Amino acid sequence: MEVEMKIRSLMMDPVTNMPIVVLKDVQSSTILPIWVGIYEANAIAQEIEKVQTPRPMTHDLLRNVFFGLDARVQKVVVSELKDDTFYALIWIERDGQVMSLDSRPSDALALALRVDCPIFVDDEVLKSSKVSSALNESSSNEQLRNWLEGLNDDDLGRYKM
Repeated sequence: MEVEMKIRSLMMDPVTNMPIVVLKDVQSSTILPIWVGIYEANAIAQEIEKVQTPRPMTHDLLRNVFFGLDARVQKVVVSELKDDTFYALIWIERDGQVMSLDSRPSDALALALRVDCPIFVDDEVLKSSKVSSALNESSSNEQLRNWLEGLNDDDLGRYKM
């Protein structure tokens, strides 16, 4: 089963100084932090802030290719957590045919923002992630930062794109 999520925040891990995309369940207060690379975080931040670049960036190019091929991105799914690495799928539809494309979660999220499609996480990923947590809706970035700082070395910084 898939759980619909939204990007709640983009922040820096205070321990590793790596960017974290925090996904939040739209129906509950469950969150899932995913550590991403600097460039991928920048691509996500640019779209969140609606920054226009003089030339298309990679995720803009991908959006334009799908549009040019008359293909529609149905959804992106963080589908698996294996050996401390998250995996994602981009589901596209063209001429009535649906197919999935393997993707890093950071790239799938950057594309989802650009095409305004839903973001899902497989519930098995949420169950197996040691750092998914239920924080209430009113949790601030500071509270989230404090929670992240309280994680032990086995939990923090192990997850990769």
